[in-house]
Amino acid sequence: VKSKSAKIVHISYILSQELSTIHDEPCFSIVASERYAYASMITSSAMKQNEVKNTFSEKLDWVTTHKVFGYFIAIGVITGLLLWTFIVGDFLSGLISEGLSFIEPLDPQVSGPIVSVIWNGVFNGFVAGVTLVIPFVIPFYFLLAMIEDSGILTRVAFMMDSVMHKIGLHGKALIPLILGYGCSVPAIHSCKIMESRRERLLAAFAITFVPCAARTLVILGLVGVFLGPIWALTLYAVDLILIFLLGRIAMKVVPGKSTGLIMEMHSFKVPSLSVVSKQTWTRTKSIIFMVFPIYIIGSAIVQALYALDLLTPISNAMSPLTVTWLGLPAITGILLILGVVRKEFILLGAVAVFGTTNLLGPFSPVQLITLALVAMLYIPCLSTIIILIKEFGWKAATSISIANIISAIIIGGLAYRLLEIIL
Repeated sequence: VKSKSAKIVHISYILSQELSTIHDEPCFSIVASERYAYASMITSSAMKQNEVKNTFSEKLDWVTTHKVFGYFIAIGVITGLLLWTFIVGDFLSGLISEGLSFIEPLDPQVSGPIVSVIWNGVFNGFVAGVTLVIPFVIPFYFLLAMIEDSGILTRVAFMMDSVMHKIGLHGKALIPLILGYGCSVPAIHSCKIMESRRERLLAAFAITFVPCAARTLVILGLVGVFLGPIWALTLYAVDLILIFLLGRIAMKVVPGKSTGLIMEMHSFKVPSLSVVSKQTWTRTKSIIFMVFPIYIIGSAIVQALYALDLLTPISNAMSPLTVTWLGLPAITGILLILGVVRKEFILLGAVAVFGTTNLLGPFSPVQLITLALVAMLYIPCLSTIIILIKEFGWKAATSISIANIISAIIIGGLAYRLLEIIL
């Protein structure tokens, strides 16, 4: 064109500059936009589009992601998951306990340390595993698999995005947090879905305060069974508040900014029974095969230490903390130390030491709630500490563990004094 008329090229250059100045966009972008707008106008005048009705899945998607209704649904899903676990688990635990009651008359008449270790240790450890692990773990993993496969879980994560930003995370972090109710180790490992190391660290810190299946067994074994599901749910509600408050503090301490949420949400579907069953069995199997030997061996070890009178010196040394501040029996110090290995040791240790599964005798209601609260908050189990070291290093793992211990001690002591007034 320039060879034919340089004037035309000059005028077009001036016009392109004027367009760029007026619209604050490059000229080629403006021309392309106008071209598409004109094509759209021609299409609209030549075509007639029929009204498309939304499908049930699309309507459900609109409700679950609504700026008002969506939050109620998200809270309802999480609460329903926990409530389902408590109610169904309590019912199944009662049935199994009645089924095992026929063994009570077989209590050996011969006394002695060896018999005590075998009967009170091994047998009570087995009974505790059967009545506390199976009834509560299976219902939890079953409903969680249903929620995952149906597509509800991703909507819940999307709706909780604004809330999670309050603790320096985004909605995607809700998935590891919910997995934390099963086991902290895979939950912390799944923090890799987070984009930055800061977000992974904050998510892992929050997960250490989430009651895993082991801590849930302690809560239900100490509180749910003897004081009812309302008190157990209250502990979970308190835990959610503490996770939010402690997460806010951690967000201020760890430098950096949170990123936005990018997540793919597949359409709603009816959960596949085969998929749900496989997921439930896989997760439950790993818990049962890991927990049952620990229950039996750990209970026997605790009973052996008790028979050899090795628990008293340690209990007395920790009594200023356990008895004076937390208001718990002196033997609780041993239980908390054993709980570092596995949180179930707190429960089975108490069963082994006191020689009964009815802990409402050795403990008062206030002490049961306080012990469950401390167990829910203090230092993670050994497996969790190892995965923290592997993912974030010694320094971060130590800092998180110390934060857990300090939080549990302070909150536990304050809760004991408050509960003494209420109850």
